[in-house]
Amino acid sequence: MQTFHLPDVGEGLTEAELVAWRVKPGDALAVNDVVADIETAKSVVELPSPYAGVVGELLVTEGETVDVGTAIITIADDAPAPVSQPGQTEPAGEPKAASEAPSAPAAQATAKPAEPERSGSVLVGYGSGGDAATRRRRKRPEPAGGKPGGVLAKPPVRKLARDLGVELADVRATGSAGEVTRDDVVRHAEQASVFRNVSTPEWPAVREEKIPVAEAAPAVDALWEMDPARVESIPVKGVRKATANAMVGSAYTAPHVSVWTDVDATRTMEYVKRLKASPDFADVKVSPLLIMARAVIWAVRRTPMINAAWVEEEDGAKIHVRHYVNLGIAAATPRGLLVPNIKDAQDLSMRDLARALENLTVTARDGKTTPEDQRAGTITITNIGVFGMDAGTPIINPGEAGIIAMGAIRQKPWVVDGEVRPRWVTTVSGSFDHRIIDGDKISRFIADIASVLEEPALLLD
Repeated sequence: MQTFHLPDVGEGLTEAELVAWRVKPGDALAVNDVVADIETAKSVVELPSPYAGVVGELLVTEGETVDVGTAIITIADDAPAPVSQPGQTEPAGEPKAASEAPSAPAAQATAKPAEPERSGSVLVGYGSGGDAATRRRRKRPEPAGGKPGGVLAKPPVRKLARDLGVELADVRATGSAGEVTRDDVVRHAEQASVFRNVSTPEWPAVREEKIPVAEAAPAVDALWEMDPARVESIPVKGVRKATANAMVGSAYTAPHVSVWTDVDATRTMEYVKRLKASPDFADVKVSPLLIMARAVIWAVRRTPMINAAWVEEEDGAKIHVRHYVNLGIAAATPRGLLVPNIKDAQDLSMRDLARALENLTVTARDGKTTPEDQRAGTITITNIGVFGMDAGTPIINPGEAGIIAMGAIRQKPWVVDGEVRPRWVTTVSGSFDHRIIDGDKISRFIADIASVLEEPALLLD
């Protein structure tokens, strides 16, 4: 009997959440067969088995967060013993009759699929990801009315369903293999209640309560916590825990300085309109964020220190100036805040950058962002305008020297040639590591971005 312990996934983390089991007791395993999906602070990955044998006991429940090194599953070396039906006995030592051999349909049900089924990243360190995916057995759909755990759905879809309060067993599946897709969950949630605010818990049916006066009244905080119907306790783990640690570390390590300026982005909006009408951009999404991304890359070239990092080394602190741009885009996803980045963005054409932004957004939305997608960023853009915000003072992503916020683009009165006219106006703001960059360089950098948004033709130089 082998015991499989949660391995170190190589991301500097000490724990992970077991999202879903892919096996059950009695299943046969080959080396690299996927046994579970686990969620680290950065992504959902498939956990392959380092042992061959038969699944014994599942030692961790789905949704449980465990430390690296925790025993999660036992795997027996020998074949599974025959399981008798309740109420039946079998004479000791008497061989099975040929008629009791598994039928052809039963054998086919346990056969492994020719086509691999993927749900996320494959954990590095236990063999080829392709092998693991190919060897994994496809789960069969449960009959109608079966237990919720039998519903076919990938981990990001399950997470989305939990966030939206949707029971997967109630969702009509439209996936090619009978699985519930992301669109199925969203459609079901919208049909269930058009006006439901999915980001806010429902209030209790009783909105007002009379609290009796006790002889010795408890403290105010204790009084609130005495009523669990009014206080929801959410464990801090996964992406939220990693984000909290990173932001606290950044805020208390790098001295932040923030600046902002209003910009007449009317010509940017006209440029975006022309790009959308161009046949060369017919198959990609174009938005003002594309021009903002190009503006940041252009401005970095003029002020390279913005793209630097403060590094503590044995012989003292150093500033590493990167002569490449791995452009991070802060993305709000069902799993929390992620910051994937576009590698070597400075080498991309306008169309290729648009394609990269679209792929980054879709991947993050579908919960498929990998740890590699989030490593080695050099500077970040956060598009707070999509939430209706005008400006902010964002916290710098660790390992970088600056983060730029793009506000909402609105029609506002603007003075042009001495006359007040309606123009498309936005606010560009940013926070920077004052250990690395002085105020004059910070101001020049933001001014350069503003100049491009005011006149995109500057990108031609």
